Amino acid sequence: MLVFVHGAKCIGIEAVPVTVEVEVSLGIGIHLVGLADAAVKESLLRTVTALQAIGFRIPGKKIIINLAPADLHKQGSGYDLPIALGIIAASEQRELPALGKYLIMGELGLDGSIRYVSGTLPMVELAAGSGFKGAILPERSALEAVDRDDALVFGVRTLEDVLRILEEKEDPSDLLIWNTECYREALRQEQERPEEADYMDFADILGQEGAKRGVEIAAAGAHNLIFLGSPGSGKSSMAKAVAGILPPMSREEASVTSKIWSVAGKGSGHLGLMHRRPFRAPHISASKPAILGGGSGENIQPGEVSLASGGVLFLDEFCEAPKSTLEALRGPLEDRKVTISRLKAKIVYPASFMLIAASNPCPCGYYGEGDRCTCSAGQRAAYLSRLSGPIMDRIDIQLWIHPVQTAALIEGRKGEPSAAIAERVRRARAIQQERFRGSGIFTNAEMNSRQLERFCPLDEDCKATLERIIDRLGLSARAYTRIIRIARTIADLADQAQIRPAHLLEAAGYRFLDRRNILDL
Repeated sequence: MLVFVHGAKCIGIEAVPVTVEVEVSLGIGIHLVGLADAAVKESLLRTVTALQAIGFRIPGKKIIINLAPADLHKQGSGYDLPIALGIIAASEQRELPALGKYLIMGELGLDGSIRYVSGTLPMVELAAGSGFKGAILPERSALEAVDRDDALVFGVRTLEDVLRILEEKEDPSDLLIWNTECYREALRQEQERPEEADYMDFADILGQEGAKRGVEIAAAGAHNLIFLGSPGSGKSSMAKAVAGILPPMSREEASVTSKIWSVAGKGSGHLGLMHRRPFRAPHISASKPAILGGGSGENIQPGEVSLASGGVLFLDEFCEAPKSTLEALRGPLEDRKVTISRLKAKIVYPASFMLIAASNPCPCGYYGEGDRCTCSAGQRAAYLSRLSGPIMDRIDIQLWIHPVQTAALIEGRKGEPSAAIAERVRRARAIQQERFRGSGIFTNAEMNSRQLERFCPLDEDCKATLERIIDRLGLSARAYTRIIRIARTIADLADQAQIRPAHLLEAAGYRFLDRRNILDL
């Protein structure tokens, strides 16, 4: 008897259908075909053991299992459950009339329990778009999909739970993820979680008012930002405080970011979509594949630039990172996506993140602080040369931070709290969401040249001001467009519909590293 069980495979953040075909016929042996990797091939032993443990028999016949399409590599342990169900149905040990109505994935334990698999969100999206009644997934996996209302999502713990659903002999609604104890417990934990901030408040950062203004503009428009300054000047503290002024993600942003985390297997146990923006801070020693994403064959996993999508990627000691890693950031910073190519596969992951970098201005760290610097001009030039022109062109706001004066430290006067800054950022982001509704982007930093012409018209005074800025500073065409984007954000913060010359002048003031003679500053 030949049966079909529907599963899926994730390619990037999209899922494609995989059909598990099982036939039991005269002969002997179990044969698995369909370009399966080692984890899938090992599933036969797990599946046989699990079936026997809960009272099923393995027919003494030839069992052929085909994972279709046969030219697509299959990885992971998620095909255990479809294979087990296929054997049960093909050997006619149970009648499963609903087997073709659901997309089914899950890893089997030797006792018949069902364990977490990654990629839940793309799979449920595929089930909803392909006409399936719903999806049957492990409980912890199904928790990620509780915000979806376009398909039934069952969260199961054991193989017997799955059989209850597929036999259609009784009402299985208690297995819908919204009705499970697992969901209620996760919801209870989320409601009881303390709302204490795990980031620094801007009120606790003394002084640095000019830098705080630059950070506010960067957060309001999702602009890339770099801090240059001596050790102890507050670069890392301000970078980490940015998490406290970013607004929650919209549903569209949350959907993209959550799918990336789901595919990476980092959404385990997370209740629904992620609404808090991710803040990723990898160490500078991280490899290029760890930053950009990578893997062997078609098993390409998202890297830090994708995991930070919708949020912040913080790189401390930026100039100490390997040159090749820094240069590899050029593409994601410009295109808002990363393309990873292998011999037989090419995967595109979203990478629309806000870069925050921090670096010392020279090897000793004290250039610009009186006569404390012990580096030669050549050493300083070589150090800052790691910030290549193409990279700096892509960083919108550049801030040089000096240590807070001793008197200000002793006085300890607190500044504006993060809550007040966050409210202004929220209003500016709301203006941008309304402006870009239906365009596929969410912030000013994502505008392309056509959108700049449409949303950032300049009058004659603005054009004349911008021409003087470009000629005086010797900026590139890319820097020209980025100044306009920053000016658009400054206007949004001021709740002004049109860009003014003052906005352009302030925006240009944040690009001092683009000047021809940086070491003469």
